[in-house]
Amino acid sequence: MTQLLESGSLWKKIRTRTESAIAKGALHSIPTDFHVVQQGGLEFMVRVAHNLNRKARDKVKQTAIPSSVPSNPFLPPEPEMTVADITATHLSVLNKFNVVENHLLIVTRDFQHQEQLLTLDDFEALWICLREYPSLGFYNGGAAAGASQRHKHLQLVPLPLYQGQSGTPFDALYNNAPQGEALHSLKQLPFLHCWSPLPGELADNPSAAAKQTLSRYRQMLKQVGITIVKNADGDYQSDPYNLLLTRDWMLLVPRSQEHYHGISINALGYVGSLFVKEHGELETVKRKGPMNLLEAVSIAA
Repeated sequence: MTQLLESGSLWKKIRTRTESAIAKGALHSIPTDFHVVQQGGLEFMVRVAHNLNRKARDKVKQTAIPSSVPSNPFLPPEPEMTVADITATHLSVLNKFNVVENHLLIVTRDFQHQEQLLTLDDFEALWICLREYPSLGFYNGGAAAGASQRHKHLQLVPLPLYQGQSGTPFDALYNNAPQGEALHSLKQLPFLHCWSPLPGELADNPSAAAKQTLSRYRQMLKQVGITIVKNADGDYQSDPYNLLLTRDWMLLVPRSQEHYHGISINALGYVGSLFVKEHGELETVKRKGPMNLLEAVSIAA
């Protein structure tokens, strides 16, 4: 691995690029308020968008491109959104329509499909960034898992996700989960998943961390029944899934669909963070129950 990112520099680069992108009108943050909804002894934070008109207009522009020329915002990425080179294979860009502040995308330099399996290069780039500041990495493996772009990209959001919290809404669940080397199924999650703790010192060595978590990731895929599909351009997943990773644990959840009653759910749902477009959808979450939403878009255990 050739690390191109200067250690200790990423957070400053993100803040500098964010301020510049806002000033140039390139970054379109989605303002939200959030509501606490509880179910099954777990707390969920539901963000409600104030106004999605700008993002809708941009999507209309993208769909105006002929279908034979798929839109790809990462090849090349907008200079105003590009944060830093990470390695020879990956760079980092801001999420153009961010709900969470300082939301970073870790993008492959050449085109790889979002449904291709994660590689050692992917994990190395992710761990270089995870080492920089407290954060949560995640991957939406396919459209049914919440991926909005076909070009392979991992994502990184700073912790805590909400002011006044130590990390994520599900910290109490994951911090009290079994330790050790084994893969686990947590009884509080009523759907197929695989959870694993990670040694606390992993972040000190991104290269070693990448090798260990790549191996663990392959074991987790096998545990939940996702197989490797061999194609001419690489290994692909047999089914959609979400992967979440911090310095302390990993979680992999197979997916059955992206939406439930029109509400899109991505990896952040599995740390208790949901996003809805308007207050009517918030009422749906309250009425149906947020854990029931997760269960509906996952696979039965």
